[in-house]
Amino acid sequence: MPPSIGSRTNPPTGRGRITGVSDEEKEPRHPGTGARLGLGGALSGLLAGFAALAVAELVAAAVRPQAGPVVAVGGAAIDRTPIAVKDWAIRNFGTNDKLILQLGILAVLALFALALGVFALRHRRTGAAGVLVFGAVGAAAATSRPDSTSVTDALPSVLGAIVGAALLYVLVGRLLAPLPDAPEAPEAPGAAPRGPGEGWDRRGFVIAATATAAASAGAGVLGRVLNGSSGQEAVASRKNIDLPPPDSRAPAVPRGARVRAADVSPFITPNGDFYRVDTALVVPKVDATAWRLRIHGEGVTREKTLTFDDLLRRELIERDITLTCVSNEVGGPYVGNARWIGVRFDDLLKECGVRPPSAGGPADQLVARSVDGMTIGSPVEEVMDGRDAMLAVGMNGRPLPFDHGFPVRMLVPGLYGYVSACKWIEDIELTTFDAYDSYWVKRDWAREAPIKTQSGIDTPKPFARPKAGTVMVAGVAWAQHRGIDKIEVRVDDGPWQGATLAAEDSRDTWRQWSYAWQAAKGGHTLTVRATDRTGEVQTEKRTRTVPDGASGWHSVVVTVE
Repeated sequence: MPPSIGSRTNPPTGRGRITGVSDEEKEPRHPGTGARLGLGGALSGLLAGFAALAVAELVAAAVRPQAGPVVAVGGAAIDRTPIAVKDWAIRNFGTNDKLILQLGILAVLALFALALGVFALRHRRTGAAGVLVFGAVGAAAATSRPDSTSVTDALPSVLGAIVGAALLYVLVGRLLAPLPDAPEAPEAPGAAPRGPGEGWDRRGFVIAATATAAASAGAGVLGRVLNGSSGQEAVASRKNIDLPPPDSRAPAVPRGARVRAADVSPFITPNGDFYRVDTALVVPKVDATAWRLRIHGEGVTREKTLTFDDLLRRELIERDITLTCVSNEVGGPYVGNARWIGVRFDDLLKECGVRPPSAGGPADQLVARSVDGMTIGSPVEEVMDGRDAMLAVGMNGRPLPFDHGFPVRMLVPGLYGYVSACKWIEDIELTTFDAYDSYWVKRDWAREAPIKTQSGIDTPKPFARPKAGTVMVAGVAWAQHRGIDKIEVRVDDGPWQGATLAAEDSRDTWRQWSYAWQAAKGGHTLTVRATDRTGEVQTEKRTRTVPDGASGWHSVVVTVE
């Protein structure tokens, strides 16, 4: 007859009894060895893992949403992911990269929980203790995050793991226990062997498993609701904001700023379509009434702490500014143009006594800190050289969306976002580049990153099949704070042909262009390049995004029918 799981039988050769069996291995074992028992163990592990995450979610609502184990481990993974992998994720998953990361973490946890459940059938205590290991990982990740301010951030992971470990121990115990009214006894010689799954308390296991699933689901839902309600004060504060009219309005967009071609990016990007690239797995929801901004550091003779109302009472400017992410590949989607409202940054710094290095100031770097612990280092000289750098409070006529930095974010035209566009800003420190490396500089990105001259073809799309005849080729180009002066298009290896530039809004915005191509049948490659106002022609040299932005010409391949 088949041996019981975990049992020890003398080999038929009679080589003696196995000794040294641990107390754990002496626990009663279920006599079945079939797949049904293994599935029960796997289900036990999965239910225990689900319960651990649900309890952690509930406890995180009392601590803070960012302390939850999935968010904490995900954030730690982002911090430690090599640049090449990060770049690959952004390129392939776009703004869904964070969702993919969280789903990946949940998948790994599920597999680990399944394996622990099966392992616990033979080593019940050790299997249960394995859940505690993952709790320790989550706790370490939560307390090591840049925005962590208390050891209480470890509580969600720790308490969730304790509950999960206890449940795994109990559930596996139900699998291994004989029927309460039929204690296990040795089988009589010649008796038919018991099949897999026979002789154990099925009803007790089903009741325990169902109760675990129901309680876990309830805890998870309650945790989600409470975590969602934790930002209600922030949501209410945003709804109550009535942005005052700007003292300096943006000029009206020229009528000729938009080309007449289908599929070209709209001149003003709607808030819901504006790209988002950051490291926050949970978007911070900051109550504007409680928000504070501190300005301090080297060369600051008059420190300031400002409220949101303090900013609204200051002179507000309104400007159209195009933002570009350094992770944007040639022809990529991470560029957008919006109308921003905010406070002039250089005026605020001057009131604090700050001078740029060219005027003898001791600080050449401005380090902006976000509520989520992100640090952005900007060159003081560029922030104070007269460009429309601002602390923005509005986007396209409305208070900033939470995804884009509500209540206040920083903008510096002409610099890539990772050195200029701190969202959810709460602290500004004047220092030097030699004294401090910000988040991205520590990860091998350049200290200073002016936006490169770039252009892209929006239409026709790659691999399109337009009809022979006049085909409108069109797109956008940008060289923020320098402006675009010329666009050229090349068909295959032919000569460069001048394209028609739409009217310019400002040198800080992108510029649309079009080219009427007389297309002949066959396969063709269309290429575009731009020349900025300094006379610099967009380089053909193809580089990746690291360390200071991608370069190269954008091309599309089409087949004319």
